[in-house]
Amino acid sequence: MKKLLSSLPQNYDKNVLVGFDTSDDAGVYLLNDEQALVFTADFITPPVDDPFIYGQIAAANSLSDIYAMGGKPLTCLNLVGFPSGKLDDEILEGIITGALQKITEGGAVLLGGHTTDDDEPKFGLTVTGLVHPDKIWRNSGARPGDHLILTKAIGSGVLLNANRKKLVTEKAMRECLDSMIKLNKTTAEVMDGFEIHAATDITGFGFAGHALEMVPGADLTFNFTLNEIPVLNEAMQMYQNGIATRVNKINRSMVEQYWSIPQECTPEQQELLLDPQTSGGLLFAVPEDQSASILAALHDAGVTSSKRIGFVSNYNKAKLIFN
Repeated sequence: MKKLLSSLPQNYDKNVLVGFDTSDDAGVYLLNDEQALVFTADFITPPVDDPFIYGQIAAANSLSDIYAMGGKPLTCLNLVGFPSGKLDDEILEGIITGALQKITEGGAVLLGGHTTDDDEPKFGLTVTGLVHPDKIWRNSGARPGDHLILTKAIGSGVLLNANRKKLVTEKAMRECLDSMIKLNKTTAEVMDGFEIHAATDITGFGFAGHALEMVPGADLTFNFTLNEIPVLNEAMQMYQNGIATRVNKINRSMVEQYWSIPQECTPEQQELLLDPQTSGGLLFAVPEDQSASILAALHDAGVTSSKRIGFVSNYNKAKLIFN
C-alpha cells in the first residue's frame, strides 16, 4: 500500500503529522497546539467460530493502532462484510455486540458504520482518537542504548490455525483468546508516564516484520534475546507438529535479508518470529534508565506478560540480530 500511495500525485497538508510514508500504525492530523486526531482502519476475517469473541478480537485489533500511537480512542465506525443470504442476522448481532463491549471498555463510542454483502464475514473498525502533538509515539525514533520491551506473548497465528484442526488444548486456546481480546489500553496508560522513543503494535507482519519497521535506516540494530521473547503456550509445539500459516512465507521474504539468526535457532523458533499476530502486544524502545521502572509499573497494572527482550545498538551487520 505504501508503494502504491507514493506513486500517486502528491497530496500535501502541513497539518499531517504522521502519514503513510513512515508505515506507522495510524495517521495523525494536527488540530491545534494541544490536540491532534489519530485515524486508523482495520478489519479481519473470523479467527474463531464464536461471533461475540470474533467481534471482541476484531475491535481490540482495530483499537490497538490508536494505543500504539500514544492516543486515546474517541469514536468508531463498523466495517462489515456479511453473507446476508447464508448466515442469520443473530450472528452479525453477536459480532457487533462483542465489538461494542470492547469499544465501551476503551472509552470510545460507536457512531454507526457501513455494511456490504460479502461471501465471507469480515469485520473491523475505523477508529478516531486524540493525542497531544508533542506526545505522539512513532515507530521510528529508537536510540542506541534503548531497551526493548514487548507487552504480549506471540504465537496466536499458528494457534488459531491449529485450533481449526482441534489440535490445541482448551486451556492454551483460552489463554490465546484472552490475550487477543485484551485491549492495549492499560499498557498505553502506564507508558504515558514514561519517555517513549519508539513504539508499534505487533500484528500481521509478525514480530520480526514489525520490529524491522522500527529500524528503517541502516544506522541502528535491534538486538533480541530469543529466550526472553514471550511465547503463548503450545505455539512452539504446533510448529514442531508441522502446523504453520500461509502468511509466514510472506513475512519471511520481508525480513530474511535483514536479520541475523544463530545456527542453534531452530526452524520452529524462526517461524514464531514470523507468526502473524491478531491484536498483539506493543513493542517499545525506551531509555535504559527507565526500563526497570516501566516493567514494574506494567506488572503492577496487570500487564504481566510484558518483558524486556533486547536493546538497541548502532548498526552491526544486520538490522535485527537474534541471540
